[in-house]
Amino acid sequence: MWADSHCHLVYEGITADAIARAAEAGVGRIICVGTDAPQSERAIAVAREHPGTVWATVGLHPHDAKQGVDTITGLLGADEVVGIGECGLDYHYDHSPREVQREAFAAQIALAHEHGLALVIHTREAWDDTFDILAAEGVPERTVFHCFTGGPTEARRGLDAGASLSFSGIVTFKTAGDVREAAALAPLDRILVETDAPYLTPAPHRGTPNGPAFVALVGAAVAAAKAVPVEDVEAATWANCAALFGL
Repeated sequence: MWADSHCHLVYEGITADAIARAAEAGVGRIICVGTDAPQSERAIAVAREHPGTVWATVGLHPHDAKQGVDTITGLLGADEVVGIGECGLDYHYDHSPREVQREAFAAQIALAHEHGLALVIHTREAWDDTFDILAAEGVPERTVFHCFTGGPTEARRGLDAGASLSFSGIVTFKTAGDVREAAALAPLDRILVETDAPYLTPAPHRGTPNGPAFVALVGAAVAAAKAVPVEDVEAATWANCAALFGL
């Protein structure tokens, strides 16, 4: 079975139908990721409606960091919650001031430590600050760089820090040679796959809506980059998702 380690089922209202299509495609685990309090609350609700298949995370995306981490802490007691995030730094858009992003990221790392939950990191054009904050706060035992967009250098830094790397549909894009190099060097026991749906639909379906059913295409691209059987990636990422999120 495949596991989609990161998607946003609630963004476009693609819930029951998307989950049914995923099951038909052999996807048995889905992590529905929160980005602010309302989205995290909706992710929990979806997970509650689909026990044993969907789990939720609670997080404050760097875009929304100015809302304050205190807006999400009340949701952390739900049984369906298996992670903190996505959280981190995004210096491409700067929708929240960078210092506010850094403070919110550090606070959510602390929450992951406090609650013993996985940490789901979003980083864009902010690698050095991301690693500096992780070093200062301590990398949680279960940490993943979601939608990994770096190359071999960033991959090694993340792996050396003890984190796992999750690859999205970007790994199928023609222009993503660096991402495929990163996938090639990452050990199988430190790799996850995701769709980040409704975004980043993998080839050959670019231009159409994304969903967890497409995660096998991501896994196939990772397998090709690593020159290993697809079944090896399927088995490894299924196990790694369970280990990372404590399923």
